Amino acid sequence: MKVAIVHDWLVVSGGAEKVLQQIVDCFPQADIYTLVDFLEDRACVRGRPVYASFIQRLPFARTRYRSYLPLMPLAIEQIDLAAYDLIISSSHAVAKGVLIGPDQLHISYVHSPIRYAWDLQHQYLREARLVSGFKSALARVLLHYIRSWDARSANGVDHLLCNSRFVARRIKKIYGRDATVIYPPVDLAGLTLHAAKDDFYLTASRMVPYKRIDLIVKAFSRTTERRLVVIGDGPDMRKILAVAGPNVKIMGYQSFEVLLDHLQRARAFVFAAEEDFGISIVEAQACGTPVIAFGKGGALESVAGPSAERPTGIFFREQTVESLLEAVDIFERNSRLFNPLHCRQNAERFAVEHFKASLNAFVDVRLAVFRAETLAHS
Repeated sequence: MKVAIVHDWLVVSGGAEKVLQQIVDCFPQADIYTLVDFLEDRACVRGRPVYASFIQRLPFARTRYRSYLPLMPLAIEQIDLAAYDLIISSSHAVAKGVLIGPDQLHISYVHSPIRYAWDLQHQYLREARLVSGFKSALARVLLHYIRSWDARSANGVDHLLCNSRFVARRIKKIYGRDATVIYPPVDLAGLTLHAAKDDFYLTASRMVPYKRIDLIVKAFSRTTERRLVVIGDGPDMRKILAVAGPNVKIMGYQSFEVLLDHLQRARAFVFAAEEDFGISIVEAQACGTPVIAFGKGGALESVAGPSAERPTGIFFREQTVESLLEAVDIFERNSRLFNPLHCRQNAERFAVEHFKASLNAFVDVRLAVFRAETLAHS
């Protein structure tokens, strides 16, 4: 059996690339395709060769590849996969849109439908300062085209997988199809349980608007008796530094060893984004650290709330300073409820081994059914 793996693009190593790495491990002989490949760290493809689309050769593709969004549907459709029996796409943009024949099985792990083209379009336009004017109109026309293509291309996928029930609901609303949830793999091997906690809170993330690090910093800057440590860097760094109080320590980008040390010792990990899943939440729990998270999105599936038999965190209901501070107060009044061992045990539900076993079992069953149906109609 010949297998192809298709991934949107390989530029930075993030959550989608961690999923890709485990897919490659499940199918080590597969050929790998993508739109552009400028990734220096080759761990996620296990050093294997990667075949890129024509966008790879266009001017400034390394730094401005997102500018070629209008060409991405065309580019992904030019990848010739006719020689393969099984195609597995890892898609948060266009990878699921590869052209497949009736005698080929296509399974797509959809991290999310293209968020900035669907439910987050208006937020994206505001952040890009494209609310009005000619450029705004052009962007809206482009996103309308992307939406139409995205919805249509979902019809070419035999089976949809996704990373949370939250994304499954989005897929149902957008594509009108059911998706099977296989939670993304979290590498717990180097994340060891640490029961003793220090008197500081931690948040760690890339500093981009939707992560809402500014909200966390503003909240803790109001309550100077509490210490907050912030790890991460990004476009919002200057804005976040401007609102940080003396009790907030902003460390910028740090090595994994420094991050791990703080994850293990923090009193709680604070998370204010609406994420599809949120791997950092699981990593904190793996270290025995409870979570204070915005109560929407994937956090509701990876954190056991205070009403659970073995709670591992607290939720706040609004992305406001007041709502977050109220959650911190509740956490402190009920801190004895949160057992580091229970946090670790909850995180182990998302271990790499569970992902691989679930993916292999899903593919094996679907392949068997597909082959039986093909033989019946031959």
